[in-house]
Amino acid sequence: MPDLENSKDLISVLWSGADILRSKMDANEYKDYLLGIVFYKYLSDSFLIKIYDLLYDDKPESLKAALEAYREALEDESAVELKEQIKAECHYVIEPELTYTYFADAARNNSFNREQLQKAFNNIEQSDPLFADLFTDIDLYSSRLGTGDQKQSDTISSLVKEIDKADLLNSDSDVLGNAYEYLIGQFASETGKKAGEFYTPQAVSQILTKIAVAGQETKKGLSVYDPCMGSGSLLLNAKKYAKEPNYIKYYGQELMTSTYNLARMNMFLHGIIPENQNLRNGDTLDGDWPSGEETDFNMVLMNPPYSAKWSAAQGFLQDERFSSYGVLAPKSKADYAFLLHGLYHLKSNGTMAIVLPHGVLFRGAAEGKIREKLLRSGNIYAVIGLPANLFYNTSIPTCIIVLKKHRDGRDVLFIDASKKFDKGKKQNTMTDKHIESVLDLYNKRETVEKESFLASFEDIEKNDFNLNIPRYVDNFEKEEEIDLNMLLADMKKTDKEIEQTQSEFLSLLKDLTSTDENIISSLNGLIGMMER
Repeated sequence: MPDLENSKDLISVLWSGADILRSKMDANEYKDYLLGIVFYKYLSDSFLIKIYDLLYDDKPESLKAALEAYREALEDESAVELKEQIKAECHYVIEPELTYTYFADAARNNSFNREQLQKAFNNIEQSDPLFADLFTDIDLYSSRLGTGDQKQSDTISSLVKEIDKADLLNSDSDVLGNAYEYLIGQFASETGKKAGEFYTPQAVSQILTKIAVAGQETKKGLSVYDPCMGSGSLLLNAKKYAKEPNYIKYYGQELMTSTYNLARMNMFLHGIIPENQNLRNGDTLDGDWPSGEETDFNMVLMNPPYSAKWSAAQGFLQDERFSSYGVLAPKSKADYAFLLHGLYHLKSNGTMAIVLPHGVLFRGAAEGKIREKLLRSGNIYAVIGLPANLFYNTSIPTCIIVLKKHRDGRDVLFIDASKKFDKGKKQNTMTDKHIESVLDLYNKRETVEKESFLASFEDIEKNDFNLNIPRYVDNFEKEEEIDLNMLLADMKKTDKEIEQTQSEFLSLLKDLTSTDENIISSLNGLIGMMER
């Protein structure tokens, strides 16, 4: 989980916005309204702050002051030049009456007009391809918001007022990004199974990212790729561990349009400049991307849908991503198709980390052939078994497979982290201590009894290229031997204590009296039962 120390006030305001919608729709729907309107506020506030900075080379005291300064500037002859300059920097222009500050004032004065907010969304979407169709998941006219125009408008008005309490003027991108990340995590918790589409638990993200960035932390212009990016959280983790975060280039693809929109918003809210964002809405397996100038990356991070179906059409045997393996991942399980796609896009000196179900470690047929080829080529560097029930959308245990493109050895490090968790009501969690323990084992790359095993290629060959972790790491705990004589002595002692307690209780019962004959009769019956 991100450091939330400076984000708590912001989170409480944003989360209270969720309360307005919670009774009207489920989390998977209201997250789009909340996160979308928060994002529009971010765009509007950033715009006003930038305008003020261009005019006065200073930060405004308030967003209202910035809005007034903007209005005045528009009356000047240089207004066209100002708009051109702000468009070049922000990629969009917002008219004064379409700013969030204006809408919030109108909402407080009971004069809010949702048609104007819809117009504001449309203007942003049409201003630059970066924002195309970004707000399509927000239906300001949905019957779920209330019965009739007035109630629907009132719901949006209440949400606009509530979110206006969030102080984005004095919140830097880390604070805002952390708050947004926290909200996405909360929505994932409330949404349950559907959360797999957009969220990877932070503990898993942290392990994947730290492994993939290791040895590349100081690289300026680091490139990171996630072909199943969800909300972009996994991609954005690279920013936390790289020494030159402002130069990272992000590449991501996502099939679900609403989730792709979420990722685009997430990028901006984390302060990623448009030039460093390369995101696409599309099917990763059906059409290879990227296929232009930049096609391989320093880091590949993936948490694809587990054992998903795909076409596995014969034409893919000529696809460069899969052609050298001679077989395709089966139609019913695309796990290796995702893995090979990611490996294809990895730089020769880069690192890839992918989360998959354990079946990929031992299933045979086509998957067995692909696995053997990867092992003979030295591509599989490490296998890490994670605890069960970490994810919101599945309770199955998963594993991280770490891959390298070209290296001298063919040994594989196995780590069993299946017991490194704290049990929770719904999900298990890995603490910082658990995460550091896994990373320590990974970095040491040696055999540690019951925790890790560095297997030679010969070890793996003897196991017929089966990578099932228990074949290599024996974490069996022998139960303590029972001393039967001691157990018998304990039982006799317990029997004696029960007998003594029963005798004392019987004595107390015999001392009881009552004028009610029924009670005395029941009491004598109980005493008789105990004396048998």
